[in-house]
Amino acid sequence: MAQHNVLGGKGEDLAADYLVAKGYTILERNWRSGHKEIDIVARNQNEVVFVEVKTRHSEFFGRPEESVTPRKMKLLISAADAYLRERCIDDDARFDVICVVNGSLRHYEGAFRP
Repeated sequence: MAQHNVLGGKGEDLAADYLVAKGYTILERNWRSGHKEIDIVARNQNEVVFVEVKTRHSEFFGRPEESVTPRKMKLLISAADAYLRERCIDDDARFDVICVVNGSLRHYEGAFRP
């Protein structure tokens, strides 16, 4: 497995553990719809939370949240729509971004809206 995939997996593990500790329920990890992927789908009370996890060794090349571009947001929104339709879920939803840099975590709740 490529080194960046290993790092990304560790970041997603940290993010999932963090969310569970905050009382979220993890519904899915690495859910796919065609070529689109959602890193973590979670539930927080009556809300479905779609989480994009960005993991880096350092911020030398910029902050990880800067890589969540409008194009990436559009793909996440499309994948989330497919997830909600497939599961017949009509609950409120939001999009969060969790950044993991060298083991340190930042959580941006409601990072963007459709």
